[in-house]
Amino acid sequence: MINIGKINTLRVVAQYPFGYALAPLVENNDENDSVIAIDDADDLQTVTLAIDEVEASLTEGQQVEVFVATDQRGDLYATMKKPLIQVGETKVLKAVSATNFGAFFDWGLENDLLMPNDYQAQPVNPGMYYVVHTFFDDKTQRILGATKLHYFLKESSAYLNEGDTVNCLVYAKTDLGFKVVINEKSLGLIFHSDAFKPLKVGQATEGVIKTIREDGKVDVALQRVDKGGRDALQQAILDDLEAHGGISTLTDKSAPEAIYSHFNVSKAAYKKALGALYKQKKITLGPDAIRLTKAS
Repeated sequence: MINIGKINTLRVVAQYPFGYALAPLVENNDENDSVIAIDDADDLQTVTLAIDEVEASLTEGQQVEVFVATDQRGDLYATMKKPLIQVGETKVLKAVSATNFGAFFDWGLENDLLMPNDYQAQPVNPGMYYVVHTFFDDKTQRILGATKLHYFLKESSAYLNEGDTVNCLVYAKTDLGFKVVINEKSLGLIFHSDAFKPLKVGQATEGVIKTIREDGKVDVALQRVDKGGRDALQQAILDDLEAHGGISTLTDKSAPEAIYSHFNVSKAAYKKALGALYKQKKITLGPDAIRLTKAS
Protein backbone atom coordinates (compact mmCIF):
# COMPACT_ATOMS: atom_id res chain seq x y z
CA MET A 1 0.00 0.00 0.00
CA ILE A 2 1.00 3.63 -0.37
CA ASN A 3 1.93 5.24 2.94
CA ILE A 4 0.66 8.83 3.00
CA GLY A 5 3.01 11.30 4.62
CA LYS A 6 5.93 8.89 4.35
CA ILE A 7 8.81 8.22 1.98
CA ASN A 8 7.78 5.30 -0.25
CA THR A 9 9.65 3.11 -2.71
CA LEU A 10 7.25 2.78 -5.65
CA ARG A 11 7.40 1.54 -9.26
CA VAL A 12 6.45 3.27 -12.46
CA VAL A 13 3.36 1.61 -13.95
CA ALA A 14 2.41 4.17 -16.62
CA GLN A 15 3.64 7.34 -18.25
CA TYR A 16 1.46 10.29 -19.25
CA PRO A 17 2.27 13.64 -20.87
CA PHE A 18 2.07 15.34 -17.47
CA GLY A 19 3.91 12.72 -15.38
CA TYR A 20 4.18 9.15 -14.15
CA ALA A 21 1.77 6.83 -12.36
CA LEU A 22 3.48 5.12 -9.43
CA ALA A 23 2.21 2.09 -7.55
CA PRO A 24 3.36 0.02 -4.55
CA LEU A 25 5.73 -2.89 -4.91
CA VAL A 26 4.14 -6.34 -4.84
CA GLU A 27 5.85 -9.36 -3.34
CA ASN A 28 6.72 -12.12 -5.81
CA ASN A 29 6.59 -15.26 -3.69
CA ASP A 30 7.98 -17.52 -6.42
CA GLU A 31 11.25 -15.67 -6.89
CA ASN A 32 11.43 -14.04 -3.43
CA ASP A 33 11.81 -10.66 -5.10
CA SER A 34 9.80 -7.46 -5.30
CA VAL A 35 8.07 -6.93 -8.63
CA ILE A 36 4.87 -5.25 -9.71
CA ALA A 37 2.23 -6.35 -12.14
CA ILE A 38 1.64 -3.60 -14.70
CA ASP A 39 -0.84 -5.26 -17.02
CA ASP A 40 -3.51 -2.72 -16.09
CA ALA A 41 -2.41 0.35 -14.15
CA ASP A 42 -6.05 1.40 -13.73
CA ASP A 43 -6.59 -1.49 -11.29
CA LEU A 44 -3.71 -0.41 -9.04
CA GLN A 45 -3.50 2.11 -6.22
CA THR A 46 -1.43 4.82 -7.85
CA VAL A 47 -0.07 8.28 -7.18
CA THR A 48 1.16 10.79 -9.76
CA LEU A 49 4.70 12.11 -9.97
CA ALA A 50 4.80 15.31 -12.04
CA ILE A 51 7.09 15.26 -15.09
CA ASP A 52 9.04 18.29 -13.85
CA GLU A 53 9.98 16.42 -10.64
CA VAL A 54 12.48 14.18 -12.46
CA GLU A 55 15.72 15.15 -14.18
CA ALA A 56 15.83 12.11 -16.48
CA SER A 57 13.00 10.07 -18.01
CA LEU A 58 11.74 7.10 -16.03
CA THR A 59 10.96 3.72 -17.55
CA GLU A 60 8.05 1.41 -16.87
CA GLY A 61 8.85 -0.87 -13.93
CA GLN A 62 11.60 1.38 -12.59
CA GLN A 63 11.69 1.86 -8.83
CA VAL A 64 11.74 5.40 -7.45
CA GLU A 65 11.86 6.79 -3.90
CA VAL A 66 9.27 9.53 -3.34
CA PHE A 67 7.42 11.30 -0.57
CA VAL A 68 3.63 10.96 -0.85
CA ALA A 69 1.84 14.14 0.22
CA THR A 70 -1.63 15.66 -0.03
CA ASP A 71 -2.59 18.91 -1.72
CA GLN A 72 -5.12 21.49 -0.49
CA ARG A 73 -8.01 19.37 -1.80
CA GLY A 74 -6.73 16.23 -0.11
CA ASP A 75 -5.57 14.64 -3.38
CA LEU A 76 -2.40 12.56 -3.30
CA TYR A 77 0.75 13.47 -5.19
CA ALA A 78 4.34 12.26 -5.16
CA THR A 79 7.45 14.39 -4.92
CA MET A 80 11.16 13.70 -5.11
CA LYS A 81 11.74 16.35 -2.43
CA LYS A 82 12.47 15.08 1.08
CA PRO A 83 10.40 16.82 3.81
CA LEU A 84 11.78 17.98 7.13
CA ILE A 85 9.22 15.81 8.92
CA GLN A 86 7.07 12.77 8.10
CA VAL A 87 3.71 11.66 9.48
CA GLY A 88 4.07 10.35 13.02
CA GLU A 89 7.23 12.33 13.73
CA THR A 90 7.74 15.21 16.16
CA LYS A 91 10.30 17.83 15.20
CA VAL A 92 11.08 21.54 15.36
CA LEU A 93 9.59 23.58 12.48
CA LYS A 94 9.41 27.27 11.66
CA ALA A 95 6.05 29.01 11.37
CA VAL A 96 5.85 31.06 8.17
CA SER A 97 2.33 32.53 8.28
CA ALA A 98 -0.92 32.61 10.24
CA THR A 99 -4.57 33.06 9.23
CA ASN A 100 -7.91 33.13 10.98
CA PHE A 101 -8.28 29.35 10.57
CA GLY A 102 -4.73 28.14 11.19
CA ALA A 103 -1.01 28.57 10.74
CA PHE A 104 1.44 27.32 8.14
CA PHE A 105 4.88 25.81 8.70
CA ASP A 106 7.88 25.30 6.47
CA TRP A 107 8.44 21.54 6.16
CA GLY A 108 10.67 21.56 3.10
CA LEU A 109 7.97 21.17 0.44
CA GLU A 110 6.39 23.65 -1.97
CA ASN A 111 3.08 23.63 -0.08
CA ASP A 112 3.47 24.62 3.58
CA LEU A 113 2.16 22.39 6.37
CA LEU A 114 -1.19 23.51 7.76
CA MET A 115 -1.87 23.54 11.49
CA PRO A 116 -5.55 24.29 12.20
CA ASN A 117 -6.36 26.44 15.22
CA ASP A 118 -7.88 23.46 17.06
CA TYR A 119 -4.49 21.75 17.09
CA GLN A 120 -2.49 24.71 18.39
CA ALA A 121 -1.43 24.64 22.05
CA GLN A 122 -1.11 28.41 21.84
CA PRO A 123 -1.52 30.96 19.03
CA VAL A 124 1.29 30.59 16.50
CA ASN A 125 3.52 33.56 15.69
CA PRO A 126 5.12 33.59 12.21
CA GLY A 127 8.91 33.50 12.29
CA MET A 128 9.09 31.49 15.53
CA TYR A 129 10.03 27.83 15.90
CA TYR A 130 7.71 25.24 17.46
CA VAL A 131 7.78 21.54 18.30
CA VAL A 132 5.32 20.06 15.83
CA HIS A 133 3.76 16.61 15.44
CA THR A 134 2.43 15.63 12.01
CA PHE A 135 -0.51 13.33 11.37
CA PHE A 136 -2.89 12.30 8.61
CA ASP A 137 -6.42 13.58 9.25
CA ASP A 138 -9.04 11.13 7.97
CA LYS A 139 -11.76 13.80 8.01
CA THR A 140 -10.03 16.27 5.69
CA GLN A 141 -7.79 13.69 3.98
CA ARG A 142 -4.83 16.00 4.56
CA ILE A 143 -1.48 15.90 6.33
CA LEU A 144 -1.68 18.34 9.23
CA GLY A 145 0.51 19.58 12.06
CA ALA A 146 -0.17 20.00 15.78
CA THR A 147 1.48 21.51 18.83
CA LYS A 148 -1.11 19.90 21.11
CA LEU A 149 1.20 16.92 21.49
CA HIS A 150 -0.92 15.19 24.13
CA TYR A 151 -3.46 14.43 21.39
CA PHE A 152 -0.94 12.01 19.88
CA LEU A 153 1.70 11.13 22.49
CA LYS A 154 1.01 9.51 25.86
CA GLU A 155 2.24 10.80 29.20
CA SER A 156 3.29 7.27 30.11
CA SER A 157 5.08 4.47 28.34
CA ALA A 158 5.42 0.79 29.12
CA TYR A 159 8.79 0.52 27.34
CA LEU A 160 10.55 2.94 29.73
CA ASN A 161 12.33 1.97 32.93
CA GLU A 162 13.93 4.06 35.64
CA GLY A 163 17.59 4.61 34.78
CA ASP A 164 17.09 4.40 31.00
CA THR A 165 19.08 6.90 28.94
CA VAL A 166 16.72 8.70 26.55
CA ASN A 167 16.64 11.46 23.94
CA CYS A 168 14.50 14.43 24.91
CA LEU A 169 13.06 17.36 22.99
CA VAL A 170 11.85 20.32 25.08
CA TYR A 171 8.41 21.48 23.91
CA ALA A 172 7.09 23.68 26.73
CA LYS A 173 8.10 25.46 29.93
CA THR A 174 5.80 25.43 32.97
CA ASP A 175 5.92 26.47 36.61
CA LEU A 176 7.08 22.94 37.49
CA GLY A 177 9.75 22.55 34.83
CA PHE A 178 10.21 21.65 31.18
CA LYS A 179 7.89 19.34 29.27
CA VAL A 180 9.78 17.02 26.94
CA VAL A 181 9.11 14.50 24.18
CA ILE A 182 10.91 11.27 25.07
CA ASN A 183 12.36 9.27 22.16
CA GLU A 184 9.63 10.79 19.93
CA LYS A 185 7.18 8.36 21.57
CA SER A 186 5.94 9.75 24.87
CA LEU A 187 5.85 12.82 27.10
CA GLY A 188 7.73 13.57 30.31
CA LEU A 189 8.83 16.36 32.63
CA ILE A 190 12.20 17.73 33.73
CA PHE A 191 11.66 19.56 37.03
CA HIS A 192 13.42 22.90 37.42
CA SER A 193 15.47 21.36 40.25
CA ASP A 194 16.83 18.77 37.80
CA ALA A 195 17.54 21.29 35.03
CA PHE A 196 21.05 22.33 36.06
CA LYS A 197 21.83 23.66 32.57
CA PRO A 198 19.85 26.23 30.55
CA LEU A 199 16.99 24.71 28.56
CA LYS A 200 14.70 26.26 25.98
CA VAL A 201 11.79 25.15 23.83
CA GLY A 202 12.98 23.26 20.78
CA GLN A 203 16.22 22.14 22.40
CA ALA A 204 17.28 18.49 22.16
CA THR A 205 19.11 16.96 25.11
CA GLU A 206 20.00 13.58 26.52
CA GLY A 207 18.30 12.60 29.75
CA VAL A 208 17.80 9.75 32.19
CA ILE A 209 14.47 8.37 33.41
CA LYS A 210 14.44 9.45 37.05
CA THR A 211 11.02 8.31 38.23
CA ILE A 212 7.97 6.58 36.80
CA ARG A 213 5.10 7.63 39.05
CA GLU A 214 2.16 5.48 40.10
CA ASP A 215 -0.04 7.17 37.49
CA GLY A 216 2.52 6.29 34.81
CA LYS A 217 3.80 9.82 34.28
CA VAL A 218 7.52 10.10 33.68
CA ASP A 219 10.06 12.37 35.38
CA VAL A 220 13.37 12.91 33.59
CA ALA A 221 16.72 14.06 34.97
CA LEU A 222 19.68 15.40 33.01
CA GLN A 223 22.12 13.14 34.83
CA ARG A 224 22.12 9.76 36.53
CA VAL A 225 21.11 10.01 40.17
CA ASP A 226 21.47 6.33 41.11
CA LYS A 227 24.53 4.59 42.62
CA GLY A 228 25.83 3.68 39.17
CA GLY A 229 25.79 7.32 38.16
CA ARG A 230 27.53 8.42 41.36
CA ASP A 231 30.22 5.76 41.01
CA ALA A 232 30.79 6.67 37.35
CA LEU A 233 31.26 10.36 38.23
CA GLN A 234 33.74 9.56 41.01
CA GLN A 235 35.78 7.41 38.64
CA ALA A 236 35.67 10.13 35.98
CA ILE A 237 37.10 12.62 38.50
CA LEU A 238 39.90 10.22 39.44
CA ASP A 239 40.69 9.53 35.78
CA ASP A 240 40.78 13.24 35.08
CA LEU A 241 43.20 13.83 37.96
CA GLU A 242 45.44 10.99 36.75
CA ALA A 243 45.51 12.52 33.27
CA HIS A 244 46.56 15.92 34.63
CA GLY A 245 49.36 15.02 36.99
CA GLY A 246 47.14 14.40 40.00
CA ILE A 247 45.85 17.96 40.34
CA SER A 248 42.79 19.90 39.19
CA THR A 249 41.70 23.50 39.75
CA LEU A 250 38.04 22.48 39.33
CA THR A 251 36.97 22.60 42.96
CA ASP A 252 33.69 22.66 44.84
CA LYS A 253 33.87 26.46 44.57
CA SER A 254 34.06 26.45 40.76
CA ALA A 255 31.27 27.89 38.62
CA PRO A 256 28.43 25.49 37.71
CA GLU A 257 29.06 26.22 34.02
CA ALA A 258 32.70 25.12 34.30
CA ILE A 259 31.74 21.90 36.06
CA TYR A 260 29.04 21.10 33.52
CA SER A 261 31.37 21.83 30.61
CA HIS A 262 33.98 19.41 31.97
CA PHE A 263 31.91 16.58 33.45
CA ASN A 264 28.39 17.18 32.10
CA VAL A 265 26.91 17.15 35.62
CA SER A 266 25.46 19.66 38.05
CA LYS A 267 27.55 21.42 40.66
CA ALA A 268 25.58 19.64 43.40
CA ALA A 269 26.43 16.22 41.95
CA TYR A 270 30.08 17.21 41.57
CA LYS A 271 30.32 18.40 45.18
CA LYS A 272 28.79 15.14 46.42
CA ALA A 273 31.30 13.16 44.38
CA LEU A 274 34.20 15.17 45.78
CA GLY A 275 32.86 14.63 49.31
CA ALA A 276 32.66 10.87 48.74
CA LEU A 277 36.20 10.71 47.34
CA TYR A 278 37.49 12.78 50.26
CA LYS A 279 35.86 10.44 52.78
CA GLN A 280 37.48 7.52 50.95
CA LYS A 281 40.81 9.38 51.31
CA LYS A 282 41.36 9.28 47.57
CA ILE A 283 41.70 13.06 47.22
CA THR A 284 42.60 16.08 49.27
CA LEU A 285 40.61 19.29 49.07
CA GLY A 286 42.24 22.69 48.97
CA PRO A 287 40.86 26.20 48.46
CA ASP A 288 42.23 26.40 44.91
CA ALA A 289 42.74 22.79 43.81
CA ILE A 290 42.00 19.14 44.45
CA ARG A 291 44.75 16.54 44.46
CA LEU A 292 45.11 12.80 44.36
CA THR A 293 46.37 11.31 47.57
CA LYS A 294 49.43 9.10 47.46
CA ALA A 295 47.28 6.10 48.22
CA SER A 296 45.30 6.73 44.98
